[in-house]
Amino acid sequence: MTSPTARPDFDPELKAGLAVVGGMFPPTITPELIDFMRVSYASPPLADTLCERGIHQEDHVVPGHRGDPVGVSVLSPAADVHERPGVVFVHSGGLMFGDRFSGVDLVLDWVDRLGAVLVAMDYRLAPEFPDPFPREDVYAVLEWTAQNAALLGIRRDRLLVCGASAGGGLAAGLALAARDRGGPALRGQVLDYPMLDDRGVTASTGQFDGVGVWDRVSNVTGWTALLGGLRGGPDVSPYAAPARAEDLSGLPPAFIDVGAAEIFRDEAVAYADGIWRAGGDADLHVWGGAFHACDIFAPHATVSRSMIKTRNAWVEKMIGD
Repeated sequence: MTSPTARPDFDPELKAGLAVVGGMFPPTITPELIDFMRVSYASPPLADTLCERGIHQEDHVVPGHRGDPVGVSVLSPAADVHERPGVVFVHSGGLMFGDRFSGVDLVLDWVDRLGAVLVAMDYRLAPEFPDPFPREDVYAVLEWTAQNAALLGIRRDRLLVCGASAGGGLAAGLALAARDRGGPALRGQVLDYPMLDDRGVTASTGQFDGVGVWDRVSNVTGWTALLGGLRGGPDVSPYAAPARAEDLSGLPPAFIDVGAAEIFRDEAVAYADGIWRAGGDADLHVWGGAFHACDIFAPHATVSRSMIKTRNAWVEKMIGD
């Protein structure tokens, strides 16, 4: 009989780096650690990197949920002035921490190599700003991007949404909301190891307690911060927890990747399956031995490099003519 604690092992190369990762991102995050994570997970200064890569940064304050101000940065190829593909980037951080540039280094190739314009925002964070603030901030930035596409140098017919972890869940909810509200047309959605289901009932959720990056308790902490007492109950919006969506038809093509050795494995696979069952297009990759967000924390590992290369190839295909 299979042990209830049996789980896929971590890739040996990745496993060696977990001890280092744990100093910045503990496997178990409780509410008491939110303030620590907001310091530990803050993005490093980006100006030198952008300068070296020839990427221009332009900052804006745009109306978010209820018209409240939300900070946005537009990153574009410095040498190009004609219209380019656009990507609305939604950062990771468990819905409770992170900023507009958290994890953005993984997608800078899309700007300087593929010629896209990247729009990154500081959506407001739980628990101070619970649902619907984060998802509605993100939707407001998508609408602002589409409305100002000509000024931003973005082609309306080449607009993608992208997010990792909590940002992946918000990006999936964003695609659902854009479909249902008749919002901006999306060329595709990139969902990296997305945080999709507040109910925590999958087998993979129970396999990772106190190990890896972002375990079962961390997941409870994040979803409770966002939803409070509604977590796990019947009244959660699919725009907040996209696994709740009963209809996945009519969505833009999706790229979904996830590690085999992380809690989001099963909900990511189920979401791809739901898109297929509805007649949609999903490109699913489950990476053996990969822990959550290994491409952020161990980008030079073989598995991580394969993840990044495969993702970049899909994006290049989607935004090309």
